[in-house]
Amino acid sequence: MDTSAFIAGFDPFSLDGEEYTVPMVKEEIAESSMSEVRFETAVANGKLKVKVPSEEFLDKVKASATLVGDKFFLSETDLQLLALALQIKAEGHSPLIVTDDYSIQNVADQMCIEFASLATFGIRLRLTWIRYCPACHRKYPADSKAKTCEVCGTRLKRKPLKRSQLSQDVPRT
Repeated sequence: MDTSAFIAGFDPFSLDGEEYTVPMVKEEIAESSMSEVRFETAVANGKLKVKVPSEEFLDKVKASATLVGDKFFLSETDLQLLALALQIKAEGHSPLIVTDDYSIQNVADQMCIEFASLATFGIRLRLTWIRYCPACHRKYPADSKAKTCEVCGTRLKRKPLKRSQLSQDVPRT
């Protein structure tokens, strides 16, 4: 479960089965909020398990995020959440990421991991992004840390380089 799920008011007790998240999600939830109450209650009752993914899966997620051009736009929390889902999938389960974050959804689809949106419609196509300078048109690799063009100093933007159908294995919710 992503931070956006708790912020959108998702109740972890509304689903059957095991639910997981990463420790950094707790850090993103505002203190003394209803989101924090839902989070803490679910953890205290054993409904929500907080787990750190292994580095092996974090590396695989970073590679997938770089491939579609979303790595620059994912926080460490997002990367860990995706890595945990990939790790759970490798253990033979079918994880479902609950998130409204389009970059998380894009990378999840790249790795054939199911996702569900709460407050948004979710992505309709998987996008492969490219970063570029709108002034001089210089292109940058998806994993570039630059925020401004090295040539002219203009703030970089991104645009879709390629659009793909969503994975056949991922049902739309």
